[in-house]
Amino acid sequence: MKMNPLGRTGIEVSELCLGTMTFGTQTPEDEAHDQIEMALEAGVNFIDTAEMYPVNPIAKETVGRSEEIIGNWNAKSGRRGDYVLATKHSGEGLAVVRDGEAISSRTIATTIEGSLKRLQSDYIDLYQFHWPNRGSYMFRKNWSYDPSSQNREQTLDNMRDCLEALHKEVQRGTIRAFGLSNESAWGTAQWLRLAEEGTGPRVASIQNEYSLLCRMYDTDLAELSVNEDVGLLAFSPLGTGLLTGKYQGGAVPEGSRKSINPELGGRHSPRVYDAVAAYLEIAARHGLDPVHMALAWCRSRPFMASAIFGATRQEQLDHILKSVDLVLSPEILDEINQIHRAHPMPY
Repeated sequence: MKMNPLGRTGIEVSELCLGTMTFGTQTPEDEAHDQIEMALEAGVNFIDTAEMYPVNPIAKETVGRSEEIIGNWNAKSGRRGDYVLATKHSGEGLAVVRDGEAISSRTIATTIEGSLKRLQSDYIDLYQFHWPNRGSYMFRKNWSYDPSSQNREQTLDNMRDCLEALHKEVQRGTIRAFGLSNESAWGTAQWLRLAEEGTGPRVASIQNEYSLLCRMYDTDLAELSVNEDVGLLAFSPLGTGLLTGKYQGGAVPEGSRKSINPELGGRHSPRVYDAVAAYLEIAARHGLDPVHMALAWCRSRPFMASAIFGATRQEQLDHILKSVDLVLSPEILDEINQIHRAHPMPY
């Protein structure tokens, strides 16, 4: 398993990261523990979670359950020091967590303490803000995104306030590094600028959606990543399972994400299945597994720190882990780009 730098922190993370948002809903605890062990055995040293997990659905009674499951494994195994652990502070507007309160110095310390208790750990390696208080164009909001109502000085004052609180946590030893999620190029640039002025820790990574079907990161954020050493942690690199081909022809496998969330968070559209079919055709013509091709493509990107995958079941995890042996040829990469031009932004 190839290791990549996590920003300028000195931390190295595996090019694949085990996502845990199904731990506690679709994935029961014993199987979740088996997944952690299988991933570590395969060379994955990076696990990502969030205080609001699990999802499908998000519910007040299950908030924090994914962290608890990881914490139980930490306590049982004694292997907390064997991997890099990332979690997230929920942003403004999520009613089931702190009644939707915005991220601020008022919430950061107590939220970290809650995560540490559930994770049964003294520290978090990468602490991420799940989405910006001012809102985000992610999750299909790009189609109607309008930042004109934002208050620049209010945003910057909140960033300074948060960075000062994060600095205290770094000094306390509760977190090692700071990352963003569902963030924009302008927002990330401001966080970086304020950190360089001495306000608090420097952004190490951005966790945004990225796959063959969702390539919004390819322009301004890509430029920021390579120039500022802020790597992408790509979530949903398989397009919520669309790129496996399992939903083609109207199929909805029992227990799949689509069986729980028919719209796949806005990704289900008349155009997406034609795009998927085109990528499946490339894989078939070159004798490639489509899952392996999609992940190998993500791993090939120059700004990638790690691709975060999720597996409801252990056999899916085993299949995903075999993707690290695949390196795509220039010919295949060129064909992928041609399909992207023919099917841009399918959702």
